[in-house]
Amino acid sequence: MIKMLLPLLIASHLTVTAEAQTVSFVTEEYPPFSYREGSDIKGAAVDQIKLLMRGLNDFTIDVVPWARAYSQARTTPMNCVFATAHTTERDALFKWVEPLLIDRNFLVKHTGTAVNAATLEQARQFSVGTWREDYTETLLRNLDFPKIDVATTMSATLKKLMNDRIDMMPLSEPYMDKLIKEGKPLERVVLLSRQVIGIACHKDFPEDLRQKMQVALTALIADGTQKQLFQQYGMALEN
Repeated sequence: MIKMLLPLLIASHLTVTAEAQTVSFVTEEYPPFSYREGSDIKGAAVDQIKLLMRGLNDFTIDVVPWARAYSQARTTPMNCVFATAHTTERDALFKWVEPLLIDRNFLVKHTGTAVNAATLEQARQFSVGTWREDYTETLLRNLDFPKIDVATTMSATLKKLMNDRIDMMPLSEPYMDKLIKEGKPLERVVLLSRQVIGIACHKDFPEDLRQKMQVALTALIADGTQKQLFQQYGMALEN
């Protein structure tokens, strides 16, 4: 009897231990999805995390450079990175909770430059900036863009664009719209991609907790809360 009960006791202990551990969510500075405002971390994606985790598990949220956030979720149990594009290359690397949103990504240029392209094929003649471990780095390489400039952060890439050190860069549609409304001299050039954006958790993340998180996120979408958050942060997304 003891031998029969031992595996059950061990499994029960592991489940309790996993649930007792704090979930560490990491993200980058990328308004309006995630950003610091004083000592607070907020944004349309951050607020969804806070709501879906309510009553489920202890958690923390931190803003770090994207490459570091991505690496933490790849290598550290109980870590999740967001808002993460769910690509074919990334699919098996993580456990997923989604969608935080369905996003379109555009190549944009500094207003006033001679850059012009109606198709991705035409866009390949120009230099395009991106940042380390962002999915657009892999996407641009897969699309055979020959002149790719990789910076450490999104803000560093944007600075290069504004200083005309690169011709274009990829930007999520909501963030692009936000920058333009704030007076940033940017213009969309051509659609780069459309993708599901979600929460990517370490591959050994507890499956029962992941399922509870998915149920909670699905409920936020079903009752209109997700849409309200998009509107609150000034995001007008395509269906």
